[in-house]
Amino acid sequence: MIGLMGSHHGSRIALMENETIFRAPLPLSPAMAIAGAAEFPIRRNEMAERIDACSADEIEAEGARRFDHGGRTFAIFRNDSGGYFCTDGLCTHEDVHLADGLVLENTVECPKHASVFDFTTGEVETPPACENLKTYATRIENGRVMIEI
Repeated sequence: MIGLMGSHHGSRIALMENETIFRAPLPLSPAMAIAGAAEFPIRRNEMAERIDACSADEIEAEGARRFDHGGRTFAIFRNDSGGYFCTDGLCTHEDVHLADGLVLENTVECPKHASVFDFTTGEVETPPACENLKTYATRIENGRVMIEI
């Protein structure tokens, strides 16, 4: 173990060597900011299945990769800052693969009707989609992208 990372619930997660966890930033209360709370609080689902999705270098900055597992499709994104994120892989409007869409900063545009999603939160930014995407915890371990589903 090389370090501990606190969550906003007070629990701690042990980080192993070569392990990085990426989560969407959560708003900090002024008290948390003054206390020096981590910018990215982590919540871990103990029931989640950790899946090795791909090599981290397979996804370029502002790129995406489709990943299929257990009859489900996921999209794994890498933003312009080098963070990795995972969402459901199909647009909530027309079931089109989002990994084929245009990725800019923290957003992906659906290639069919141009709905735009923030892949860090799953939120729809531009219709016609009106249902948010589900997001999944994503981490890098030994150069591999791991997702928790």
